[in-house]
Amino acid sequence: ESLTGPQKKEMALSWDDPRRTKISANWKITNATIGTFSPDQKKIIDDILAGITSEDGLGRMKKQMEVDYGGVDKYAIAIFGKPEDDQFAFELTGRHLTLRADGDTTPGAAFGGPLIYGHGAAGNSDKNLYWYQTQQANEVFKALDADQRKQALQARSPNESAVELRENASQLPGIAGKDLSDDQKELLLKTLGVILAPYRQADVDEAMECLKAGGGVDSLHMAYYQNGDLGGDGVWDVWRLESPTVVCHFRGAPHVHAYINIARRSEG
Repeated sequence: ESLTGPQKKEMALSWDDPRRTKISANWKITNATIGTFSPDQKKIIDDILAGITSEDGLGRMKKQMEVDYGGVDKYAIAIFGKPEDDQFAFELTGRHLTLRADGDTTPGAAFGGPLIYGHGAAGNSDKNLYWYQTQQANEVFKALDADQRKQALQARSPNESAVELRENASQLPGIAGKDLSDDQKELLLKTLGVILAPYRQADVDEAMECLKAGGGVDSLHMAYYQNGDLGGDGVWDVWRLESPTVVCHFRGAPHVHAYINIARRSEG
């Protein structure tokens, strides 16, 4: 409602605009960068960001935006659809970050579609804001026995942006939750939990419902990739969680690019 005519022309887009479903770790969705908005509009945008993230997640993302790109003002936004329509969404993109708010109007898709986050600091050090996630993923690997590790460890990872959902579980790489003990399953779920922790609880709950709809933890595969092993230390920096309704691809080498795509079905 606050947008001027020129602002609407630049960043108020139709629902079927191809930019709504594009994913990239570094791109501007429009030329409507946050720094170009009025103070009142920037307050609204800041409230949106706070509303779709956890307190810890917002802090990490704002720090990442400052370090990687010069601050939140450099990031661009778009609005798809109209508030009075059945489908209406907000999206922010820029270096190492894509955030969405859709009010559950994107059919079947948690978060309103795929998300991206990252950080330009070295991926295998405490200087990276998301290193703790790789540490948690490697706790699962430590808990595997020798045969399970052979199943989980893969030679080469797929392209980092290859996060389309695959309904055929036989195609999924790594070791499945159904082949893990209860204690190992708990570690697996904890890893998914730390990936989702930066986001608001309502979206986390929806993501977990999507996991359940796709077979739950038994259907969730964990894969680690030998390529990109920084320092050759066997602490796997590239890893992937995947089920028929969940794809989380984490590329920690040389720095973090992470992609999340969680949905009950393909969006309409």
